[in-house]
Amino acid sequence: MNKLFFIVLLFLTSCATSASAKNILLVSTTSTQDSGLLDALLPAFEETSGYSVQLISTGSGQALKIAEEGNADVILLHSPSAEKEFMEQGFGIDRRLVMHNDFVIVGPASDPAGTKGLSPVSAFKKIHETQVPFISRSDESGTHIKELALWKAAALNPAGQPWYIETGQGQGATLSIANEKDGYAITDRGTFLAYQANIELKILVQNDKDLLNVYHVITVNPEQWPQVNVDGARAFADFITSAQGQEIIREFGVDKYGQPLFYPDADKTDLELGLP
Repeated sequence: MNKLFFIVLLFLTSCATSASAKNILLVSTTSTQDSGLLDALLPAFEETSGYSVQLISTGSGQALKIAEEGNADVILLHSPSAEKEFMEQGFGIDRRLVMHNDFVIVGPASDPAGTKGLSPVSAFKKIHETQVPFISRSDESGTHIKELALWKAAALNPAGQPWYIETGQGQGATLSIANEKDGYAITDRGTFLAYQANIELKILVQNDKDLLNVYHVITVNPEQWPQVNVDGARAFADFITSAQGQEIIREFGVDKYGQPLFYPDADKTDLELGLP
C-alpha cells in the first residue's frame, strides 16, 4: 500500500473511533512544510481554535487527488489552474487567497549554462542547449507544473534526456540532489532560503512575472464527502486568512533571513495578483 495513503487511512480510522470532532486533516504542499511556515502557523491555530491538526505534506497534484477521494478536510496548495478545475468539478468549496511568494531558478555559482539574469524561458533554453543537469521534482506539484509551463513556453521537451533528472520527491530533497549534481532546479524562494545554509546553489533567475507563486486554501466539499469536518476546515481557513494568521505569514522568516518567505494576500484578489 502506498505509504501516503496508509497515513491517510490511519488518520481516518483514528478519527472514526474518537468521540471528538476537534481533529482536522490538512493536506498541504511540501513548500509550506519544508520552509518551516506550518511549524509557525499550526501551533497558533491549534491554541486559538482548540482543533488538533494532522498534517500530510505532499505535492499539489497529490494533495488534490487525496482531497478528490474525500481523504482530507482542508487543503493548502499553489497550483491555481488545477485548483480551479478541482472547484469546477465540485470537490471543493470556499477557495480563498492566502499568500504568495515566487519561484526562482537556482544552480551552481559558476553558472555553466550562462543563465544569470535571463528570463525564465531564456534560461531554460540555455540549460537545454548546454545539457547541464536539471533536477525536476516530476511529482505533479505546483512547482513541477510551473516548470513544465516554462519548458512549453520555450518549445522544448527535456523528458528522457540523460541530463534531465526526475526525482519524484519534494522540494527540499530535490534541492539537495541538485546541489550534489551541480545542477539547476526551480524552487519556491521560501524553501530555498530555508535550505540555503546546507547547499551551495545560488539564485540565478528571479523577479519575473512568470515566477509568481500563489497559495489558496480550499475546504473539501462535505456534500461530496459527508465525513469531512467542514467546521474544522472552515476554522482553519478563517485562521490562516485572519489578521493573526496573516501577521504570522508576514513576519515568518524576517528574523532569520532578513526578509519574509511569504507575503500575505487575504485582503487581495487573484486579479490583483495577475492571475486569470
